[in-house]
Amino acid sequence: MDPDVAYRLRYGTSTSFAPPAAWNDVLAQQLGHRSVRAYRPDPVPDDTLTALIAAAQSAPTSGNLQLWSVVAVRYEARRTRLAKLAGEQEFIAQAPLFLIWLADLARARHITTELGAATAEAADFVEAALLAFVDVSLAAQNAALAAESLGLGTVFVGAIRNRPLDVVDEFGLPPNVFPVFGLTVGHPDRFDATAVKPRLTRFGTTAGLKGREHLRAALRSRGFELR
Repeated sequence: MDPDVAYRLRYGTSTSFAPPAAWNDVLAQQLGHRSVRAYRPDPVPDDTLTALIAAAQSAPTSGNLQLWSVVAVRYEARRTRLAKLAGEQEFIAQAPLFLIWLADLARARHITTELGAATAEAADFVEAALLAFVDVSLAAQNAALAAESLGLGTVFVGAIRNRPLDVVDEFGLPPNVFPVFGLTVGHPDRFDATAVKPRLTRFGTTAGLKGREHLRAALRSRGFELR
């Protein structure tokens, strides 16, 4: 994509941004990102999924703690149940692959407890939860960028946090593991293409945050002490 076109699509015709001289395909892909909510039924191959997870694991991680996990959902019936939990968003069931990204303190807590480490209680502090949420976000964005580089479409789904404990029950997640968001992945339906969304002012309403007022209680019920 031509840099002038990329900037104009993202910021509008009035933009005064000057593209860098060293423009490349990575920048073009990033600026050309668009949310995809319509997918063809073609499956995402296993080797592609492996590459996406490898890209995710290549993201920065604080202290190399890797406080995240991900669940790959291919089974249509399960995707349909998750779609209902996420506000009846049908594209979740339509996409051949739905990745559930998890803030995961369980593994670190288990290791430190097994070793009798004095730092085991560090997982109780809000800093640990923040590290897990940041780590999983960086990992997921790496995976999304990798998917788009392979011609796949993606969209993040924060609505799984509307009913997080139901998502926990769906997968039988252990304590100290919390679902942060989902990511649909698949081959875009070219007959229902979306445009590049301009980056303007943020929304000024809380209407889109339905259910989020329960997040603190939900996190604490999962073992995130948030001290």
